[in-house]
Amino acid sequence: MMNDALLTRIAEALERMAPAAHAAPRLDGADAFIWHPAPLPRLAPVRRVSAVDIALLQGVEAQKRLLLENTLRFARGLPANNAMLWGARGMGKSSLVKAAHAEANRGGPGSLALIEIAREDIVTLPELLEVLREQPRRVLVFCDDLSFEREDADYKALKSVLDGGIAGRPPNVVFYATSNRRHLMPRDMIENEGQRAIHASESVEEKVSLSDRFGLWIGFHNCDQTTYFAMVEGYARALGLPIEREALLARAKEWTITRGSRSGRVAWQFALDMAGELGVKVGA
Repeated sequence: MMNDALLTRIAEALERMAPAAHAAPRLDGADAFIWHPAPLPRLAPVRRVSAVDIALLQGVEAQKRLLLENTLRFARGLPANNAMLWGARGMGKSSLVKAAHAEANRGGPGSLALIEIAREDIVTLPELLEVLREQPRRVLVFCDDLSFEREDADYKALKSVLDGGIAGRPPNVVFYATSNRRHLMPRDMIENEGQRAIHASESVEEKVSLSDRFGLWIGFHNCDQTTYFAMVEGYARALGLPIEREALLARAKEWTITRGSRSGRVAWQFALDMAGELGVKVGA
């Protein structure tokens, strides 16, 4: 039989060989993070968020007011809604989320952490929320360009997290998402589900109700030329472009013809192109 000393040495050797316990992800050292669920769950800090000042976002005044009020209320410790920003491409949906986060921390430094979760990791959202449930900070979890395709069941996990489940959404967390689709999934997916179901109306209702789980539902629409010009002029002032207004707008109109569209993104790309042409440096 082995003596006690030998058993102790074996136990100590096994303990040294065992992997170290994985520490739970923390929200220290930064105001923004990226969620990586595998191979070990971690929150990678983002030292500098790619964001524009909220004042530069033109043509979306009503949308700015709604989202900013909701975000500032939440950062102050008051109740707030999950938010879905949907609609036209390039109209500043994701830029507005990041700008609202920056505004909240400008008013109260460190009051609100931003965590980005990738679309393909949305199934791990319940795991992330459990990590955040015990955190002292208030957190805005953000998924950009969220949508679901045919045979994609991940929407059920999101649906239960947003407004259901026994534990419910942690009181220190809100979830913001952007999408080009009003109901997060293609119309033919909803229609086909209805055709296959025994009770078609119930199946369609289940699909459409996903977007209803967002208390704040903000639409973005294509901009007209007047709004596009306002965006261009706003960016030109911010970058200090040395060009007359008439020449700037003429060039901006020509730019939209080559691109075939008008949007906030197109206005920003034009402003960057003009800055390069005019020798104006833009901060990294």
